[in-house]
Amino acid sequence: MNSICPWALGDPLLREYHDTEWGVPCHDDTMLFELLCLEGAQAGLSWLTILKRREGYRKAFRNFSIPACAALTDGELEEIRLHGDVIRNRLKIASVRKNARVVQEIQQEFDSFDAYVWHFTEGKQIRNAWNDQGDMPAQSELSERISKDLKKRGASFVGPVIMYSFLQAAGVLNDHIASCPCGDGVY
Repeated sequence: MNSICPWALGDPLLREYHDTEWGVPCHDDTMLFELLCLEGAQAGLSWLTILKRREGYRKAFRNFSIPACAALTDGELEEIRLHGDVIRNRLKIASVRKNARVVQEIQQEFDSFDAYVWHFTEGKQIRNAWNDQGDMPAQSELSERISKDLKKRGASFVGPVIMYSFLQAAGVLNDHIASCPCGDGVY
């Protein structure tokens, strides 16, 4: 009997995200940047908390336009913190601008953020096929390597645990449990 990943059972929003996005390979720079920002915002919180605010994040951060986020002023960031439907942590909000600038530098070097993200696996998705959600690690050698590289470039909220979640969200890692129909790439 096929069953979906247990973490997606608690709320229709989680189920929709699980069924349509999580583990699906993403190659769009703007969406990859959005996922990077949202995973950073999630640190210490539940993913459902972030999904419920996703539209607020999109509105506050100009649909995650990388140039627009890189150009945000201190005043605009403070306005977002005070009035946006986002997590009000000052450092998490500032990381969006900081990371947008890092991503712009990466785009110059690699031609795209997508090329940078996927070069770590030579463009191939890693399928783990865990038997149980409890088997899934919180981080890996890959997430540690990417975290270290991004930190060296000046990015923040990109620790190895955050990066592991990012890689799952971006579909670089397909961590659907073995019994989940989505694990076979059937969405």
